[in-house]
Amino acid sequence: MTEIYVIGISGLSGSGKSSVSKSIAKRFPGKVSILEHDMYYRAKSQQVIKNYDHPDALETDLLIKHIYQLKDGKSIERPIYDFKTSDRLKETVTIKPHPILVVEGLLLFCIAELMPLCDLRIFVDVPLDVAIIRRLKRDHIERGRTVQSIIAQYESTVRDAAISLVQPSRYVADLIIPHGSNNQVGLEVLYGKINDLLHNAKPPAHDMARTVGNKDFEV
Repeated sequence: MTEIYVIGISGLSGSGKSSVSKSIAKRFPGKVSILEHDMYYRAKSQQVIKNYDHPDALETDLLIKHIYQLKDGKSIERPIYDFKTSDRLKETVTIKPHPILVVEGLLLFCIAELMPLCDLRIFVDVPLDVAIIRRLKRDHIERGRTVQSIIAQYESTVRDAAISLVQPSRYVADLIIPHGSNNQVGLEVLYGKINDLLHNAKPPAHDMARTVGNKDFEV
């Protein structure tokens, strides 16, 4: 059986994690599966906490189970979380195994059980103000939320989690990519790392984060 490597991608909400994930899938067509941690938010009936920026809001045990199943060459049924209704749907999406499994999530590197599963850890780095503006636009346009509710959530939970949990987790990354998918230099370095994994190179030892593309990126 072909070995499956797990690429963990984290960063602030609105940092561009999904764009980086999609760019990987586009660069390596037919070789990439993607799991979004935010699809594993608990159903309303199972929610024990009303804080979407807290690890307990997510059914991480199910995500871990699915990662192991995909690594074993089995397809999984990934849940669908509807952000407009703030609830999990009854429908699921079938995810098939591929040599590269991208797992993306806000709190990915804040959960001890998830970190050892990642062969390569990527942190998408953008300033906090840029991330919140992107989040505000996304949640208002795509998820139908009012600007007032988005700001209220930011003030009550999002900002604290960003500063105390998400931003510090950048230091466990193998690669820090400033400006996300707009940083072509950083993406090329990432593609090279993934290409090495596909050719059975040894995964990194997770000893030091490296920032790539920062000097070459022009705003």
